[in-house]
Amino acid sequence: MIEARHLRVLRAVATTGSFSAAARELGCTQPAVSQQMKALENSAGTPLLIRTGREMRLTQAGEALVRHASGILAGLTAAEEEVAAIAGLRAGRVRLVSFPSGSSSLVPGALAALRAAHPGTQVSLVEAEPPRSVEMLRDGDCDIALAFRYGATGGEWDDLVVRPLLRDRLVGLVPEGHRLAGTDSVGIGELADESWIAGCPRCRRQLVEVCEDSGFTPRIDFATDDYPAVIGLVGAGLGVAVLPELALESVRPKGARTVAVEPAVEREIVALTLPDLARVPTVAATLDQLSLAAAR
Repeated sequence: MIEARHLRVLRAVATTGSFSAAARELGCTQPAVSQQMKALENSAGTPLLIRTGREMRLTQAGEALVRHASGILAGLTAAEEEVAAIAGLRAGRVRLVSFPSGSSSLVPGALAALRAAHPGTQVSLVEAEPPRSVEMLRDGDCDIALAFRYGATGGEWDDLVVRPLLRDRLVGLVPEGHRLAGTDSVGIGELADESWIAGCPRCRRQLVEVCEDSGFTPRIDFATDDYPAVIGLVGAGLGVAVLPELALESVRPKGARTVAVEPAVEREIVALTLPDLARVPTVAATLDQLSLAAAR
């Protein structure tokens, strides 16, 4: 019989590429990893790993088992959480992953309300941008992923439960002394000759697409995933940027002014989970609190 603990070890070995690295990730010893892999191979009745010197790779059977492991482990997590939550949400765990501007705006109020309503629920938060956050959800490394996208991409999230939260418009950010600082709105083409400061990779791609649709390619001199850094660079007069409104909610744009940009561009903010996990009361309660936080 294949055990869940053995599947977790196999997935760690496949991800890290070695027994020693898997042991560090799992918080155990290398001999323990080796023993559990031997037990799993005995249960499977076939080798799962091929060791050649320092290199380790999966056999065809190993690849098949790793491919199914994420779904199996996610199903087991859902079962464990649902059982723990039977007694009226007095126990349970929610692992949330969020992009930074969501972490600073939507998440704090939602998690505070969740903890007040269900103090026995354990909540954890890590940060990751999509698509990495979505990969973490599918791999069973979190229960809810707060994510965003610019325009619907066919089939991108068809296997997931999607809870729409809000539409987040992009706004322009220019230095206080900029020629357009006092205007209500600007066409993005009016910024064609400016030095640009870009954000995360997905936002960067969207910026380039919007600019190219307006007839120019932006000259990106600075790129950073840190929104306060973007705001600081603009405030220092080093360029212009477009940022989601959420990114400005918790940061005072010192030395910079916001302006509406045309054509209007919005990103869709959503909370994602797996179908099995959506039935877990703690996960459902967290989704509800995220929806309430987005509506405020």
